[in-house]
Amino acid sequence: MLNYNERGLIPAIVQDATNGQVLMLGYVNQESMRLTLRDGEVWFYSRSRQELWHKGETSGGILKVRQILKDCDQDAILFRVEVEGAVCHTGHRSCFYRELSAEDVA
Repeated sequence: MLNYNERGLIPAIVQDATNGQVLMLGYVNQESMRLTLRDGEVWFYSRSRQELWHKGETSGGILKVRQILKDCDQDAILFRVEVEGAVCHTGHRSCFYRELSAEDVA
């Protein structure tokens, strides 16, 4: 059984199933997990908009589920996906494209 936090959410890491590249981090709730399992495409819960979000619905960056793993504490999810289009809203393939600097930490 998944261990959702006090807000009913679990962090979800998205990884390219073919090359292992980490693509993004989002959050899921029970309903987005049900929709993901039903559709075979990733659904998230948007914390800023406080609503369900079908990844790629507006951007075209569809995430087709190949495997879903849960961590040992069952409080984080790893989606291994096949990617259609860019994942990041900036147009990059991954949301992790900027290197951290010391100024970022201050």
